[in-house]
Amino acid sequence: MSLAFLLTAFIVVASPGTGVLYTLAAALTKGSRAGIAAAFGCTLGIVPSMCAAMLGLAAVMHTSALAFATLKWCGVVYLLYMAFQVLREQGALAVDARLEARSLKRVVVTGFLINILNPKLSIFFLAFLPQFIATDEPRPLLLMLELSGTFMAMTFVVFVVYGLFAGSVRDRIVTRPRVMSWLRRGFAGGFAALGIRLAFAER
Repeated sequence: MSLAFLLTAFIVVASPGTGVLYTLAAALTKGSRAGIAAAFGCTLGIVPSMCAAMLGLAAVMHTSALAFATLKWCGVVYLLYMAFQVLREQGALAVDARLEARSLKRVVVTGFLINILNPKLSIFFLAFLPQFIATDEPRPLLLMLELSGTFMAMTFVVFVVYGLFAGSVRDRIVTRPRVMSWLRRGFAGGFAALGIRLAFAER
């Protein structure tokens, strides 16, 4: 495994995106445990894209306008729904002092859906990982599995760091209604912006 892959993967993972935004929001509204749960859910959401890339399904989606558009618009609708839920103070991002097992599971499921409904993720695996697999590699699938596993582990660790940081400053924020109000609007605007950007995304 090359240093170039590790550095590139870290930049991709650490860059603010839907998963990072959701992890921060979950940690700020429900605490550090919810941030870790969100990181876990977002990481699990990578698995379908990884499997699709290995099975060649990502290539089909890359060439099929209908398949790409279907998944893309599902993602757009879900992100806009998330923005609406944040503004309503409901759903997985509602401020809650108590974090029950049911709520924790919901945070994981939401994180999973956020990534599984991102068509760019499977195409990312299709375009990104092969660059680090030599044409004469004797076991390309095994190496791809190793690279994918490393990418997932890095995603989880980085997102957990984001979540723990957000959780550590949570008490200073949730006790200030005005700050929480603006923060909620910011998260809602972030989800809406990501949804709009996805709407204009091309294969």
